[in-house]
Amino acid sequence: MRQMALALIVTAGLVAGSAGPAPVVAQQKPIEIRFGHVGFPGSLFDRTANEFAKRVNEALKGRVEMKVFHSSQLGTDADMLKGIKVGTLEMFLPSTIMSTVDDLFGAWEMPYLIRDRKHLTAVTRDPEVRAALFDRLPAKGVRALAWWENGFRHVTNNVRPIRAPEDLKGIKLRTPRGVWRVKMFQAYGASPTPLSFAEVYSALQTGVMDGQENPFAQIHSGKFQEVQKYMSLTGHVYTPGYPVVGEKWWGSLPADVRQVIERIANEMTEWIHATSVGMENELKDPLCAKMACNEVDKEAFIRASKPIYEEFGTKVPGGKELIAKVQAL
Repeated sequence: MRQMALALIVTAGLVAGSAGPAPVVAQQKPIEIRFGHVGFPGSLFDRTANEFAKRVNEALKGRVEMKVFHSSQLGTDADMLKGIKVGTLEMFLPSTIMSTVDDLFGAWEMPYLIRDRKHLTAVTRDPEVRAALFDRLPAKGVRALAWWENGFRHVTNNVRPIRAPEDLKGIKLRTPRGVWRVKMFQAYGASPTPLSFAEVYSALQTGVMDGQENPFAQIHSGKFQEVQKYMSLTGHVYTPGYPVVGEKWWGSLPADVRQVIERIANEMTEWIHATSVGMENELKDPLCAKMACNEVDKEAFIRASKPIYEEFGTKVPGGKELIAKVQAL
């Protein structure tokens, strides 16, 4: 009897246990995405990256956590480009340096290639132009998700107002890392030197460089107006920006996560263009209040740029065709 009672107690316990709560399954940690760029707080790059991260985090809440790192916190453009290739960084927002990944991106170094905002819209919406550039990248370990913006660039310096190409003669000018930007300013007579964005203020302040060239948003957020006397409204180059990822890391993400991130990246384009136009309008007068501003002879710059177009079309496979396509739009 005693053994039977014990068996009944054990059986009852097992039944009760099976009716209890299911074991707790640990929640999967969200995918962490670090998004780096060289822009300072308040720049178009930083506004763009933060808006993008906000949208992605809302759309993929609990599955993805995107964090923005500004002001070269994760390294220079070159450092971050290497990082996404080898898998030590998830996302990066480059501009000019993309011409070091593929020579064809040097098309955006051609002076006055983009005439105005209307032309820009036509170019960024053209699937052939996009495919000509973006489809070449995955084989190099990089993928561009969308076409964003850095803006139209202008020259500042401490030597003299720049009204025509000859006024640049002998001026030590900081440029980003792009071979065609260097060639362009050499053709104008300047002494261009690539330098990381984080080092520009100090180089201007100490006289290591006489000047630099950037969009209004980068000039203002970098506080270059504190250490420059003249700003010449050259508008010599329009530079896109690209949210890029490492191809291997991108392939490791769930397909639906990739789809959402890429969709949001492309939805951002109109917001970015509108924000950029707003910043151009807002920042011009404050910058011109700190530096002497002047218009330039753009036709003289266009004439002086002809050899750069010819060299690019000759040396870069597909370069002449891409330039022709963009100009036709």
